[in-house]
Amino acid sequence: MNALIFYILAGAATASTALAVSRREPVHAIIYLIASFFSLSLIFYMMGAPLIAALEVIIYAGAIMVLFLFIIMMLEMGSPRPRQGPFWRVWGPAVSLSAVILGCSLSLFFTGLKDAPAPGPGFISPRAFGSALYTHHMLAVEVVSLLLLFALVGALYLGRRE
Repeated sequence: MNALIFYILAGAATASTALAVSRREPVHAIIYLIASFFSLSLIFYMMGAPLIAALEVIIYAGAIMVLFLFIIMMLEMGSPRPRQGPFWRVWGPAVSLSAVILGCSLSLFFTGLKDAPAPGPGFISPRAFGSALYTHHMLAVEVVSLLLLFALVGALYLGRRE
């Protein structure tokens, strides 16, 4: 059962990434890329890496895609006219990919992982990861936060009205 869910999620990730690359509207491309990140995070969870799955959702699907949407809206890069056509042609791929990813995640939630791999020698708990990140590598975390602050100030400067 887990192998079937893995192949379904891999197909969903491939299809949503291909749709993200082929879309002309940047907002639609970002929505398909978020679907790809969600399916990849479920694959990571199935492979026995729940921390990487959570970081995939929080950092990539959450923070970075919201930043991309913010930049698109601030620079007004969206398409000026809505795409014409029947509902199933415009929203069909997004709805079907979302249904597949939601169905696989509910299946994993209710059935659980039966063939989950055992933690290897490099296994680290989320508590140990957070402790190492904020004690031994605190300077690097602060430097990255300053770089993100500079990027935000630069984006606000570029989007400023004259």
